[in-house]
Amino acid sequence: MMSSVLSSIFFFIIALGLLITVHEFGHFWVARKMGVKVIRFSVGFGKPLFSWRRANDETEYVVAMLPLGGYVQMLDEREGDVDPAELDRTFNRKSLGKRTAIVAAGPIFNFILAIAIYWLILVIGVSGVKPIVGEVNEGSIAAAGGFQYGDVITQVGDTRTVTWGTAGMALLDHSLDAEVVKVRVLEDGVISKTRLLDFSTPGLELERKNLLESIGINIMRPKIPALIGQVTPGGAAEQAGILAGDLLLSVDGQPVEDWETWVHTVRENPEVNLQVELERAGRVITVELRPARLETKAGVIGRIGATVAYPEALFEQFNAVERYSFFAALPAALVKTWEMSLLTLRMLGNMVIGNVSVENLSGPISIAQYAGSSAGIGFVAFAGFLALISISLGVLNLLPIPMLDGGHLFYYLIEWIKGSEVSEEVQMVGQQVGIVLLVLVMIVAFYNDIERLVG
Repeated sequence: MMSSVLSSIFFFIIALGLLITVHEFGHFWVARKMGVKVIRFSVGFGKPLFSWRRANDETEYVVAMLPLGGYVQMLDEREGDVDPAELDRTFNRKSLGKRTAIVAAGPIFNFILAIAIYWLILVIGVSGVKPIVGEVNEGSIAAAGGFQYGDVITQVGDTRTVTWGTAGMALLDHSLDAEVVKVRVLEDGVISKTRLLDFSTPGLELERKNLLESIGINIMRPKIPALIGQVTPGGAAEQAGILAGDLLLSVDGQPVEDWETWVHTVRENPEVNLQVELERAGRVITVELRPARLETKAGVIGRIGATVAYPEALFEQFNAVERYSFFAALPAALVKTWEMSLLTLRMLGNMVIGNVSVENLSGPISIAQYAGSSAGIGFVAFAGFLALISISLGVLNLLPIPMLDGGHLFYYLIEWIKGSEVSEEVQMVGQQVGIVLLVLVMIVAFYNDIERLVG
């Protein structure tokens, strides 16, 4: 448990540090190109942990204590007296176009980073699960649209779907519109058909965190033999004499068809004596098993302390890899970044108007967990996580909220329209409003994080 927490914290700091550095480097690089003097480049807020200056470089580089942001301090008359010889190097004296470019550069660099990451991982290849439909719930919009067991989803709207990852994102995007979306599938693995999902169905309630379940589609899962993998020392399985490699045959005379059946039986029988028939080294033996009692948010369940042993070739038919050639991956990465940016913006907009629950907001705790879990899967998964967070950071910073880059850009838009700068009084009020909004968002995000941890 402790190692998992430390891993999450480590990769969270790595991810956040990289994204903040790229964002602030955008401001820094463009500011210098526009002739603005940069006094300090800081990753993090608060007390500096490290600081240095390069030879013949007037900028101080800082790594500060709180890694939840960063800033680029530029020469500006509004922040103190400026040597008359350097007035032409102040930010506030630059033209509206140059100031706009400097402020917009941070989010733009986040999008550039996402494009570069997607380009790389699409060349390497993104592994996933083939979008094969399992059971279709009766009375659902999927059933009404003609979906059948075994359908392989190949396209949602205009989006080609190789894995459930891309299919899920495409479905999420279309679910935000009350319209009918066409889904291309392969029936029986060979016949191309069109299915329909009517998101305008009266009374339809969608839970975006479990979208497939909401529309009535279950992911097809392979039948996993009930073969014991590892046995937890001191657990109910070890106490009953169950060993790694045992194949479970029946419970109280009822056959165990697969691992899912076994898990269901165990969960439904906490502190109940079960007669388990199993096969070991070609012999059939019977043991008495009493699952331990475990209280969860969903209720009391049984637990025995044993994992499943997966056959090596079991998942080959369900695996898929989305891969492009070196040159074809670039336009695909551009499209992916654009689609994810629009989806992020639309999700935020739907949260504001109440169409999407604010429970979908994640705070630092959840992001740290995602960082640790994706890093544990492998480089491609962690890189994909970085791209997604980089896009989110870019989109959020472009929102017209004071204190964010988008707030400054909004002031510049007003300045361009009216021909003069927004007064300092108005900007001060805007800052106060922006602080309140950001604090409220952070409170909701932290609340969601804590609720997920408790759950």
